[in-house]
Amino acid sequence: MDFKNTSFIIMGGTTGMGLAAAISLKEKGANILVVGRNSKSCKKAKEVLGKDSISLSGDATDPTTIETAIKMAHETFGNITGLFHVAGGSGRKWGDGPLDKMTIEGWNKTFELNLTSLMLSNRAMINYFLNHKADGVILNMGSVLGFSPSPKYFVTHAYAAAKSAIIGFSKSIASYYAPNNIRVNVIAPSLFITPMAKRAASDEKILSFLKTKQPLDGGRPGASEDINSAVCMFLHPDSKFITGQVLAVDGGWTLSEGQYR
Repeated sequence: MDFKNTSFIIMGGTTGMGLAAAISLKEKGANILVVGRNSKSCKKAKEVLGKDSISLSGDATDPTTIETAIKMAHETFGNITGLFHVAGGSGRKWGDGPLDKMTIEGWNKTFELNLTSLMLSNRAMINYFLNHKADGVILNMGSVLGFSPSPKYFVTHAYAAAKSAIIGFSKSIASYYAPNNIRVNVIAPSLFITPMAKRAASDEKILSFLKTKQPLDGGRPGASEDINSAVCMFLHPDSKFITGQVLAVDGGWTLSEGQYR
């Protein structure tokens, strides 16, 4: 795929799946601006992506972060083709978990990290496209837990609710802005090896369960690069007839029962 003359903002693009997608898009000719919370990861991302890319340190839950990113990308690249929103995270440390044990802080923080941050970036990007009378594309990061729960090892009910809400939100805005040729889609991964997945990735019982729950390619956790083909498909200008879709990139998670041993 050729991405020459395209420019993308990736919220949460300095680590994990966001960075993998940024590298793939850059290699195919796209201009890239990545945003991350951690200044060290931003510096490393800048080194990996090269001098022609932009790495911005900022909190996705702060509305000024995406506004700054859009301003920088437009001034540097001349236009913005689209947004890939990856930023989010677990609310476990604030009290997300089973509903009977969930704290209000866990609920609110999980929604702030995963849904409010996404609303802010999507809103700003929609306004950019409308103000410039431009076609555009938005790709949002969901999760299989938003529609395919796993009750023994992955019990974070606020996280599941937020990821489910991302689907409804994305479909709703995809419908509303379709006449403006603004496309909005969702990728829903299963368990991938990312900074957020350290708990699961180091638990032998979960890894054993995973061999039957997402059985493709030996029953392994996903690697960040496994989403790249789907990302490129949705973001490419040739996908101009695709909107409001949810694609599970899950190694077979949604098709498999998973066995407890």
